[in-house]
Amino acid sequence: MKVGSPGHTLNPGAPSGGRLAALMRARRGTTAVEFAACALAMVLIVVGFVEFGRLVWTSEVLQEAAAEGARCMGLRAASCAAAGIYSSANATAYVVSQATSRGVVITAATVALNNAAICGGAAGFSKVVISYDFITVVPALLTSLGAGFTVPASACFPNNS
Repeated sequence: MKVGSPGHTLNPGAPSGGRLAALMRARRGTTAVEFAACALAMVLIVVGFVEFGRLVWTSEVLQEAAAEGARCMGLRAASCAAAGIYSSANATAYVVSQATSRGVVITAATVALNNAAICGGAAGFSKVVISYDFITVVPALLTSLGAGFTVPASACFPNNS
């Protein structure tokens, strides 16, 4: 087409208003731009759900390990006693093994035992308290959890008389 003909919209000598109008009518790449705008938010939501699920699962594992340890101590089972007498070392090893076998690795330093505890206002209980530092696997994305925080778990079981 010739410049000045009825179908010609871009005038090379004119200001860039015609080019801007052509750019505004262009539709190529809009899907990519929309995806880029939404993808980050969706990734953060998915990662947040996964990490929250990991946190709840970790809390449940620790609670189960504490309950099993308190029961073992209270019944003076062979895993937590030596010759029928409560053994702190055996009980700690048992609690650590219960948590580790379920996928949460804890150390003896995170476990506190008391075989003469008061629970719910009554005496004569075995009590296990676990303090675990939960750290996210994606600290760059979830900065609020980047430094980690403590997940507590505790359980009581009446001592076998």
